Amino acid sequence: MTQQQTFIIQLGTALHQFGTPAYRLESHLKNVSALLGLQGSFLIMPTALTFILASETDPRPLNHIVRVMPGDLDLGSLARTDELVEELDSGQRTLEQAIERLEEIKNKPNPYSAFSTFLAFGFSGGAFSMLMGAGWNDVLWATLLSMVNFFLVIAASKSNRFANMLEPLVALMSALLASIITQFDPSINVSLVVLSAIIIFIPGLSLTLGLAELSHKHLVSGTARFMDGLMTLFKLYFGTVLGLTIGKLLLPQVDYIAPIAVPGWTAWLAIVILSATLVVMFKSRLKDAPWGILSGFLAYTSTLLASNYLDVSLSAFVGAFVIGVYSNLFARWMKAPALIVSLQGVVLLVPGSKVYIGLNTMISGQNMAGDNPIGPQTFLIFMSLVAGLIFSNVAVAPKRSL
Repeated sequence: MTQQQTFIIQLGTALHQFGTPAYRLESHLKNVSALLGLQGSFLIMPTALTFILASETDPRPLNHIVRVMPGDLDLGSLARTDELVEELDSGQRTLEQAIERLEEIKNKPNPYSAFSTFLAFGFSGGAFSMLMGAGWNDVLWATLLSMVNFFLVIAASKSNRFANMLEPLVALMSALLASIITQFDPSINVSLVVLSAIIIFIPGLSLTLGLAELSHKHLVSGTARFMDGLMTLFKLYFGTVLGLTIGKLLLPQVDYIAPIAVPGWTAWLAIVILSATLVVMFKSRLKDAPWGILSGFLAYTSTLLASNYLDVSLSAFVGAFVIGVYSNLFARWMKAPALIVSLQGVVLLVPGSKVYIGLNTMISGQNMAGDNPIGPQTFLIFMSLVAGLIFSNVAVAPKRSL
């Protein structure tokens, strides 16, 4: 195996580990292969990577398959890897140095402390409940329950067996604790508090990326990612139902006292907080953080303005279109991957919570947070997001493959 082939394989494995979608990863690997004088064909799946690499000096192609686990988003490492390829292309690094640097990036520890991640978990739950128009009590309890879930995530990171049951466990624990809280604070909306506490686990982005991969004809990867997101959603819902059921069996029922909803202006504060927590959760670099926060603000603002003239699904299309254009312009101006800012904007648009609410409505027959049945609408929002991103690439052609 030549150094060029080794670098391509390690690059593909690293970018997959950092959460790069299949259609972008294959395109990027083809570009880098051509840069190194190789002809490459790739098959990217959530749990396996296939590399076929040939060169003019050796007509026999190298076939290499790597077994991998689905990657988590690490936008900081993604940006550093993109810079590494630029340095290799410009001659600032030799191929041997690039391989060593890539290994350093892969093994780089989380740039944010455990305490920062702990706060990000808590504030994400509280900010989401604020965005949903909950009461201040709901915001408080959603924040505290989200912080409890952080400790479950830490425990899961130290045990593979525990990690396999993480999603239903965090939902069960949140639902059970919320049921206990109602005994001395009957003014909390249990369903909304539980949803807010587990919002960080709702696979809205995974479902959207799965549909995006399907729209780019990556059928295997897209189907696998989409089904994995659905299974995660089912596990979360099962854990919630189990926790609420246990609470009803063990605790006396109390009459719900409707609280005063938070003021409307808090939605803007919630967007800023959510965008800031995503910087930590996605491990973005601090120098990219303002651009990511701006992406979330643009996503919310454009969707809100469009909703005055269009229905919910088409306003989501406008939001995705704006984010797509913004991310492509960011990639041109900053010479960095568009994914750094596009994912932070899209995650605020994806209807992950609506999927959960729709699942609850379909099974229990009861609406949450005053929502109407939204199953078909949710699917249309997903497709509008994908279409918005595709149309944005037509309006402003992407100059980079990541």
